[in-house]
Amino acid sequence: MKKLILIAALAVFTFADEFTKEDLAKWFKEYESVVKEGRALFTSPRLGTNSVTCNECHPNATNTHPETYPKFQKQLGKVATMAEMINWCIQNPLKGKPLALDSKEMTALIAYITEERRDVPLAPGKH
Repeated sequence: MKKLILIAALAVFTFADEFTKEDLAKWFKEYESVVKEGRALFTSPRLGTNSVTCNECHPNATNTHPETYPKFQKQLGKVATMAEMINWCIQNPLKGKPLALDSKEMTALIAYITEERRDVPLAPGKH
């Protein structure tokens, strides 16, 4: 019985990564729309209450270094994810309310910030 389950699982796994050029185009278009939404949030004062935007401290997401997360963040006193640091920035410099870590807005911000650093090698924990 275990052997049959393993064979069935392998069969499903084998087909899980098959997709078409149309799939890739559709998925990339969706990704681009989320990046665009992230840029709109990043440059908008609506994340906070004091008219400050993320873009004022980080033009074009500079000095955000998404490739280095997770890492120790002095402001938080712990090893943190990029999403946790984004929320720190929203709560402190922007004087706003934190986003749910799994929210559409947080995903969009992370997509935009990460897109701006495309092709930079991963370096978790680096300062």
